[in-house]
Amino acid sequence: MKSFDIIVFGGGPAGFPAAIQSARMGARVLLVEKSGQLGGTTTLNHVAFPGLFHAWGRQIIAGIGWDLVRRAVELEGGTLPDFSDIHARHWQHQITLCPALLSALIDRDVAGSGCELALHTLPAAISPRPGGGWRVKLCGKEGLYEVETSWCIDATGDANAASLAGCEFQPESEDKQPATLAFYLDGYTPDQIDIPLLDQAAQKAVEGGLLEKGDFGWSGESLRHLVFSRGKNSIHIPHVNAVDSAGKTDAELRGRAALLRIYRFLKAQPGFSALRISWCAPECGIRETRRIVGRSMITHEDYLSGKVWPDAVCHSFYPIDLHTDTGLKYEILKEGTVPTIPLSALLPKGIPGFLCAGRCASGDRMANSAYRVQASCMAMGQAAGAAAALAIRSRLQEADRLDRSILRQELEVQGAIFPGDAPPPLARI
Repeated sequence: MKSFDIIVFGGGPAGFPAAIQSARMGARVLLVEKSGQLGGTTTLNHVAFPGLFHAWGRQIIAGIGWDLVRRAVELEGGTLPDFSDIHARHWQHQITLCPALLSALIDRDVAGSGCELALHTLPAAISPRPGGGWRVKLCGKEGLYEVETSWCIDATGDANAASLAGCEFQPESEDKQPATLAFYLDGYTPDQIDIPLLDQAAQKAVEGGLLEKGDFGWSGESLRHLVFSRGKNSIHIPHVNAVDSAGKTDAELRGRAALLRIYRFLKAQPGFSALRISWCAPECGIRETRRIVGRSMITHEDYLSGKVWPDAVCHSFYPIDLHTDTGLKYEILKEGTVPTIPLSALLPKGIPGFLCAGRCASGDRMANSAYRVQASCMAMGQAAGAAAALAIRSRLQEADRLDRSILRQELEVQGAIFPGDAPPPLARI
């Protein structure tokens, strides 16, 4: 049976920085990813604008994820936004990426770190070993097989590994945030579309059962955003519960059904005769599933106030961004406010040798709607990878006993910004 120091579940925005960080610190790491591509929602779901790394004119998240993002922009010959404009809307500081280039760069860094990679693989069972550590049953194309590890990091977003390990979760909301299937429409000129006329026809299509409210996206009333954004991250698939394969299957089918409805409707409208779908993400983007009960919980008030936790390991920065069936609950942070993420929110209560990074970290719904974004997940993942590797080195099963100064040092070696540091000058290409 193969044995590892750390197994990271999920190769998305939290997972690949966790794996790279811990492997660069000398740990024997296995990165397990269910799909055939690393990068998660950034690459697989084509939500390729991983903000936000900057706040109020300064960079507050850097390190492994940022380095890959910057290199992907540079390789494509792109430019970064003007991060010094503190009055710009948050979306104006988003960085647009080529998913294929980013994925290929992640592959190289994962391989270069010495981390072992298992694509097309899922955890089937996770059980504690006598004396500490975990026995993990994996399911690959070849079937089931077992490995052992001292530490686990769940970076799946949906807390799949944490569920198998018996972690406790926050009470689930009755109706989770809508999902979104990303796609790109071409073959028309947005400025030449009569939006009021289009919306009038769309409302009739809803009444006739040819469109659904979620097809209008965030507003629920107008197709303006969908038309001018050419699709992308604009529609809503309501009443999705993607905690298991049945729920995710439902989301995928309903997402593609929505795309078909929208295409058929638009194709028959003035100005859309040459409409075509340039690309469509192979998976539906999920905003909300499970959040662990951690040793601390980030609340809405904590996030809005920019609380500096005593065990803070990274920053997060994004507006409160809770999607609903009727629109968006949106709160902008006060100028100068930069929230932090504590290590204790990544530690499942009562489960030693386990970390959860990214969207499944411990917090309430409103705080989670902000810290779930990709840049924050990258920062959490890198911190979790460093904490697990340092715990291995220190022979600890409780990460809250780590030497904070050494943890900070290990993260800074890989370029991360540790809370409490003076932020560096603006990064530019």
